[in-house]
Amino acid sequence: MTDIHTQFIDISQLRIGMFIYLDMGWMDHPFPVNSFEIRTQTQLATIRALGLERVRYAPEKSSPDPDLVQAAPAAVITAAVTAESSKASEARLRREMLALQHSSLLACERQFGQASQTFKHVAEIAHAQPQLARELTETLIQGFLGSVLGEEEAAIRLLSEKAGEKTSLHSINVTVISLLLGKALGLSKPEMLELGIGALLHDLGKMALPDRLRWQDEQFSMAERQLYQEHVLHGVNLARKMGLSGDATLLIAQHHECTDGSGYPSHIKVDKISPLGRIVSLVNRYDNLCNPGNPAIAITPHEALSQIFTQNKAQFHVPSMTAFIHMMGIYPPGSVVQLTDERYALVVSVNSSRPIKPRVVIHDPAIPRDDALVINLELEQQLGIRRSLKPLQLPKAAYDYLSPRKRLCYFFERGMELPPAGETP
Repeated sequence: MTDIHTQFIDISQLRIGMFIYLDMGWMDHPFPVNSFEIRTQTQLATIRALGLERVRYAPEKSSPDPDLVQAAPAAVITAAVTAESSKASEARLRREMLALQHSSLLACERQFGQASQTFKHVAEIAHAQPQLARELTETLIQGFLGSVLGEEEAAIRLLSEKAGEKTSLHSINVTVISLLLGKALGLSKPEMLELGIGALLHDLGKMALPDRLRWQDEQFSMAERQLYQEHVLHGVNLARKMGLSGDATLLIAQHHECTDGSGYPSHIKVDKISPLGRIVSLVNRYDNLCNPGNPAIAITPHEALSQIFTQNKAQFHVPSMTAFIHMMGIYPPGSVVQLTDERYALVVSVNSSRPIKPRVVIHDPAIPRDDALVINLELEQQLGIRRSLKPLQLPKAAYDYLSPRKRLCYFFERGMELPPAGETP
């Protein structure tokens, strides 16, 4: 990383365009972050009202406009007084945004946990009570559709690893992403229902396998690989027993098929794979790359998208793949990135209809991790993502702060807009 040289400057010499660092606790100032470029006279007056004699700034990251005329001293004083009086309300706004942020995350994790328990129950009773298992699945997916097809836009939210157990995490991830992709592809509500049911139950046939064979392993022998692949047939038989529709059953039968015929068990090509099967085949591969049975061989979401597009392009339906990559963005939730101002961040949420500038948590040693605001890069015109990183490329302090997930856990989240640094809605 390029070293950023900073120097101290007297508070009276601050100008719009300077990139500054506030070396103080986050509760001692009203800005969401401790380092930023001064953009407005209001921000300038607020900084001058903090009681500091001087601040650090980075000359090479600053772009002061020499033609800007500073406000007259009287106007600055008036603005400072106004800023001082609004400081308490801005601090209150920050606390309210933190509370909203924590509440939204807890709601997502609670809903994921409930879905996880429902899936676990379905898996336990599918053989003995197939009709009840189908009814529970349909009810769960109807609830999901309320989130996906509602008037508000749904975002893909990264949850903590404790949100769901390993056996349900993959199935719910595939269901969440498949439904969002189905919406992006313009599926009807009945098609979305069948897609959700099939996606949730696509791996249910693995319950018939010995524990050691439920997670695909590159070290499998030929016989073990053949036994593993039989989970598709077990799943189809169970789908028929549960009375699932032909579309949902066909999806389960085809979730490992590839458009070039290299998949299994039937080795069919694109014209024989159903539209729903194409969606789940793609999403299933993505999640298996990010969340393999052996976490040591997991790759980042950014790498998974890149691999699918560059190395496995022939295996997937091109329109579905194009819509998937557009929906997930270049940096899907769970990606570790370096920003254009050199700081490190974790992508935690992507709006599926506006994925280019996601929401991130930024490493800021001056702010406790639990008090860090999620920053919407869409609202930060001068801040973006420079590159993706592997978690182990992070400095230790940034790694400990951001806590990159070893297993990615996704759910739906309603869009939550936060104002740019230093501005109120």
